[in-house]
Amino acid sequence: MTVPIRVLLADDQTLVRAAFAMLVASAPDMEVVGEAGSGRSAVELARATRADLIVMDVRMPDLDGIEATRLLAADEDLAGVKVLMLTTYDTDQHVVEALRAGASGFLVKDTRPAELLDAIRTVATGDALLSPGPTARLIAQVLRVPVTDQSSAAPARLAALTGREREVLVLVARGLNNTGIAESLGLSPLTVKTHVSRMMGKLDARDRAQLVIVAYESGLVRPGTEGDAPACH
Repeated sequence: MTVPIRVLLADDQTLVRAAFAMLVASAPDMEVVGEAGSGRSAVELARATRADLIVMDVRMPDLDGIEATRLLAADEDLAGVKVLMLTTYDTDQHVVEALRAGASGFLVKDTRPAELLDAIRTVATGDALLSPGPTARLIAQVLRVPVTDQSSAAPARLAALTGREREVLVLVARGLNNTGIAESLGLSPLTVKTHVSRMMGKLDARDRAQLVIVAYESGLVRPGTEGDAPACH
């Protein structure tokens, strides 16, 4: 029997939390283990409930979703907890801060119910960055590195990567999943998965979302290049 995904809901609006709770509870592979009305409460409940994933609103009292995510990422005991950030607008620049803080993905609040459940599953497995098109372009713009020569943008943190790993990182940043990367590079999905895991270790990245941030911040991938910005998978 499959172990259900343990979901914690964090939003300061009671009605929103209730609606999300009903939706998540309706999925046979998920269970709601707690509800928080503030970022600080979310962090405390994450420790108490051992949640697998937190659906976190960006704007909350006491401690906002970004700061709460930063605290979660810094706590070794909560290293396995994923954060799916919710924002009211897909042009909210807090999205970028959230990803840098350690969020694994994000959605706008008016996302269809089925898409939210799929997002929870995707982020819980750590398989891909969840990034709707408009917000993906926003990330690319905000993280753009203004350099004139691509080689001069390669920072020391990428020095540990092999040439193949850099190729894989570029495709991760463009939104391809492991199967898509494997097809593009003529590798097996298992080999791609190994490359991704090694890159996470070398770059101290929690998940693929963090790899995308590194790819853009380093200048390895730029807005407007082939594939544009990360897509949703």
